[in-house]
Amino acid sequence: METKVNYTAVGAFVLALGALLIAAVLWLSVGLGKRQQTILYQSIVSESVAGLNLDAPVKYQGVNVGKVRNINLDPGNPQQVQLVFSIIAGTPIKTDTLAVLKTQGLTGIAYVELSGGSPTAPLLQAREGQTYPQIPTKPSLSARLENVLSAVLANLDRTAANVNAVLNDENRAAFGKILHDTSAVMDALASQKNAMRMAISNAAITTANTAQASAKIDGLFQRVGKSADALASMADKAGQASDSTRKAADEFGGGVRQLSSDTLPDLQRLMAELTTLSASMTRLIEQTEHNPSSLIRGRQAPPAGPGETK
Repeated sequence: METKVNYTAVGAFVLALGALLIAAVLWLSVGLGKRQQTILYQSIVSESVAGLNLDAPVKYQGVNVGKVRNINLDPGNPQQVQLVFSIIAGTPIKTDTLAVLKTQGLTGIAYVELSGGSPTAPLLQAREGQTYPQIPTKPSLSARLENVLSAVLANLDRTAANVNAVLNDENRAAFGKILHDTSAVMDALASQKNAMRMAISNAAITTANTAQASAKIDGLFQRVGKSADALASMADKAGQASDSTRKAADEFGGGVRQLSSDTLPDLQRLMAELTTLSASMTRLIEQTEHNPSSLIRGRQAPPAGPGETK
């Protein structure tokens, strides 16, 4: 029995299914369900944007907030690249927000990362003469690494040049001579190791003897110190004795002075009388020697002189 096919119904079904697919594609691509409003911003980058393509994602702290809409060289400065972003309205783009280029893993696909934006900072607005609000940028990690490596390589080049300048033929010959002389000195030291060992041993013995002598000297110093203390004690006692002697001499001198002041006048008178008595005795003795009878008859008158009468 032959089956009858309704080609009209089949065609209508195919057309309806195609229309649904087309509607779904348009809804997904254009966002017929809900269209989000976006705001355009601009950034100027002073490095290579290799790997960054149109519609590349723009992320704020890792969250997708927009896409890259335009990539152009700056007509006034070809060392700079102008980037235009389409960012969802309501994204807090502040005056201190920064844009930086980053890459996704090992694929090398670049995207734009926004960071910063303190809560107290005002929202970014377009200034006079700017078509779009301009987000400041900072060098990417690759750019910073490139700058560091360039500086390191430049320093290495300068160091290598300085080393080459120092290690010329003349200096290399001088260094070779120094190494040769050093080797000769080391050989000489090695040949004198026995003498050096003996000298070290003698030095150890000398040090031990010095230590013993030092111990003896310490004892001698102690004895000298005791002797000095004894001498000091003797000096103190002698001083005390001298003070006593001085006091006794002062007392004796005072007594002598007092005795002199009291008895000296009487002694003077006595001496005068003794002198007179001695003179009288002398005259008596002389008279007796000339005329012994005078002791019995007394002294005779002297004979009369011329013209005198008895």
